[in-house]
This record gives sequence, C-alpha cells and structure tokens, in this order.
Amino acid sequence: MYKKILLTFLLILVSSGLAGAEVIRISYANFPPANTFPSVQMERWKEAVEERTQGMVKVETYPGGSLLGARNMFRGVIQGQADIGNLSMSYQPGVFPMTTVLELPVGFTSAAVASLVLWDLYEKYQPAEFEQVKVLTMFANAPSNLMTRQPVQSLEDLQGLEIRASGTASRILELLGAVPVSMPMPETPEALQRGMVKGLLSSMEVLLDFNFAAYTPYQTLLDLQIYPFAVIMNKRKWDSLPEEVQQVMEDLGREQALWTGRYMDAHVKKALDYAAENYDAQLFELTAEEYDIIDEKLAGLVDEWKLEAEKRGLPAEEIFSDMMRLKEYYENELGI
Repeated sequence: MYKKILLTFLLILVSSGLAGAEVIRISYANFPPANTFPSVQMERWKEAVEERTQGMVKVETYPGGSLLGARNMFRGVIQGQADIGNLSMSYQPGVFPMTTVLELPVGFTSAAVASLVLWDLYEKYQPAEFEQVKVLTMFANAPSNLMTRQPVQSLEDLQGLEIRASGTASRILELLGAVPVSMPMPETPEALQRGMVKGLLSSMEVLLDFNFAAYTPYQTLLDLQIYPFAVIMNKRKWDSLPEEVQQVMEDLGREQALWTGRYMDAHVKKALDYAAENYDAQLFELTAEEYDIIDEKLAGLVDEWKLEAEKRGLPAEEIFSDMMRLKEYYENELGI
C-alpha cells in the first residue's frame, strides 16, 4: 500500500513538471536605491519572469549598488559578476554613441514616449557597443527640469545661479547662463541647505524619492535632456537558458520599456503633487519666446552629437531623423 501511494505521488510530480526540474537562479544588479524607479522596474521584471516561467526561474535582485555600482555595471555583467545589470549609459561618456542621441534636449515630455523611441532605435540599429551582452530591455527617465530654492520664472532669473548637475545637464546649464556644480546626489541636500547650490536640474521624481521638495519649493518646467538605461545580460548566461525562458524574456523587452516609462510619468506627477501638498511648491512655465530662445541656445548640441556620431561610423542624420519621427508618432499614439 505504501509503495503504491509513493508511486502515485511521484507520477503526479513528473506529470506536473516539478520532479527533477532544476531552478534557474539569476542575479540582477542595480545601482540606485530600492525605492527609485530603476529598481521598481527591476522588481516588476523579476515578478513577471518568475510568474511566466512558472517558477522555473528565480531572480535575486541587488539594488543600491550592493553587487555592482553604476560605473562598473557594464564590465561587471560582461565578466559575470552579475547575470543581469541595469546600465545607465550616461555614466560612461563616449562608450554608447548611438543611444546618447536621447540625451539631446529635443523636447521629450514623457518617459513612456522616450522609452519606446529608445527601444525602437536600438532594435533598428543594433549598435555595436552592445555586442558583448544580451539587451533585455531599454527605458528612459522623465525629462530634466529645474528645482530651486528661489523662483526661476525667466531666463534672467537663471543667470549665474549655481545649479547641481552632471554630464549633459552641466553643458546645457552653461549654455543657458547658469553655473553648473557637479556633486553626487546624496550630497545635494546639505549643499542646498548651506547655500553651496541654489537648485538642481534633474527629473522631478526626486522631489519625492529624495525629498528634495523640502529644499526646493520652486520648480521650472524646461523639459530638457533625458537619460537612457539598458537592462543587459551576460552572454554566456543567456546562451545557457532554455529556449522557452529566452522567449519569455524576449517578449518582455518592449512591454517592460513601456511599463517603466508609464510608471515614471505617473511617479513624477505623484512627486509634484507631494511637493505642492506638503511644501506649497510652485511650478513655473516660461514664455513661448523664452522657450524659443532656449532651443536656439541649445541647437549646437545636436550638431555636435551628429559630428561625433559620424566620426564613430554611425548614420547620424538618419538616427536623429528616426528619433524625431518616432517621438511624434508615439506622442500621438499615447495621446501625450
């Protein structure tokens, strides 16, 4: 009787696909804190993969730089220190010439639109800089806007103002007459309180995520550069996965890009509401004439990108034209 029960139990296990099935464990490294949008999207991707593979895959996530930091993410994934990593291409200037086209200040107003544009450009051009890894998805943050301790209601108000920024944002601020100050984001609250900087240029979810609303009660809508991200996987790990698992991850590429962009847009709105409700924050817009002046001052950045991209062997005019065409298409499709 006992043997019969045991045999029946084993048959049930075999028929359900559980007997002898080895769980595939995957490590996923991220550099921002767990409450920020790149890590939120990481957890969503983990849940989707585990559910759609019916538990065949278990993803262990490592936010906050606990496994790999931002600047060594690309090399760390290639070397296998993590199976998957969330990469911010902006932390490695010159390494990712194609995707940096998204950093140009061309008026993106939505992370969802920018994320879909980025994904489509990647799929079309398959840039050589990603050949050493498997790209699982790409997404962008929301456009950068100004958050300050004092009102900035005109370009005149911005002149000579010390603003925390980095990378492309620093160059943009210089062209607009401000004084960029480079520093790590964690040091910025103290710098604001001590008057070392008068504000920051960043996507505005930080009003909530880092509580910058407490230090910068004024926001000015500029919709400047965005920053592209890529979720990359070690090539050897990817090749070792069963086809059905690979297909699940392939199917998530575009879906995850759109989900992340939409989450980011909603989170920025939540952050603005939080700032207004808790700190009486005010959001300013410039005049149409001043926005035109900004476009004129920053137009040279587009020419510089095209020249550098062409030096790297990229069809710069075609890439830029595709970006602007896709931007308009998705703004219409998503009603933005």
